[in-house]
Amino acid sequence: MVRLFVAGDVMIGRGIDQILPHPCSPELYENYVKSALSYTALAECASGAIPRPAGYHWIWGDALEELSRLKPDARIVNLETAVTRSGKAEPKGINYRMNPANLPVLETARIDCCVLANNHVLDWGEPGLLDTLAALKNGGILTAGAGRNLREAREPAMIAGPGSSRVCIFGAGHASSGIPRDWAATQERPGINLLPDLSKETARELASAVEAHKTPGAIAIISIHWGSNWGHEIPREQRAFAHALVDLGACDILHGHSSHHARAAEIYRRKLILYGCGDFINDYEGIPGQEDYRGDLAPMYLADIDETDGTLGVLSVSLFQMHRFRLRRASPQDIEWYRAAMNRHSDGLGVRFSLNRDGNLFAKP
Repeated sequence: MVRLFVAGDVMIGRGIDQILPHPCSPELYENYVKSALSYTALAECASGAIPRPAGYHWIWGDALEELSRLKPDARIVNLETAVTRSGKAEPKGINYRMNPANLPVLETARIDCCVLANNHVLDWGEPGLLDTLAALKNGGILTAGAGRNLREAREPAMIAGPGSSRVCIFGAGHASSGIPRDWAATQERPGINLLPDLSKETARELASAVEAHKTPGAIAIISIHWGSNWGHEIPREQRAFAHALVDLGACDILHGHSSHHARAAEIYRRKLILYGCGDFINDYEGIPGQEDYRGDLAPMYLADIDETDGTLGVLSVSLFQMHRFRLRRASPQDIEWYRAAMNRHSDGLGVRFSLNRDGNLFAKP
């Protein structure tokens, strides 16, 4: 088995960037908030003082110990932050960036691959994207889903697993997540790998791209930024697209993200589909609204995958909660709430979460 850690959105700009050792200028261009320090103040008002500067380990909190204990062979997140001090803020209202000097915050968690096909990686224009690609490369972190041209944006990240195994990560975005269509990479322009739609034809084209790069025995992860921020309903076209990728033999794990909270999981033909992983790290602490969705809970997904055929052995979920901009272990009550909610929303999708002796959740085919 190859053990993979995947998580949803990791947003380490704005308020998070302000507590790290080398913050960017706090100036924002939002309608109601003009300083990133306001988000830090909201979190402190809700939960208590946050050290400034905080060490690079701070935001990961208890998750670092859990990663050390569970020993994943590859660590993959959706990085929803530009890593830049240059560029001009796109006129979209919300702009995330982190100072490249703070890159050790990702290295501390030993992140192997950052998926970049999302609606914030170009918040600071093409110069910001190019800075992001360069910073991550210099830090030894692979990227998927964005590049200096369309060819690069479509290329997978390749991670060597245990023995002769390999993990191939393909990143893509869809306009339903709020990605501007002019952010799409072209043969001459930097950008992201933007799917034109979720049709069967697009699934076939994506499957062909996977087939062209995937070596025999490699595990293929297709990571897609799609859908709305809130709500548990899985659009019919998303489910059909995910099934088509599995049916075509292109996808061993579909790693979906964009929603601020966890959405349903599915086991289809023994392959894992995560429709929305929820946020793993953000600076939303202390902001009221949408509490029923429990966006403060941060699931860490660990999937044990059979390297011979890409099928799921077991899916484990370690649950955390953001508190003072730091991941702490969720309470037993929150874990039970999450278990009941995920079983309810994943009903009929082949997933039923149970509780391990160590307090984590698990599901098997």
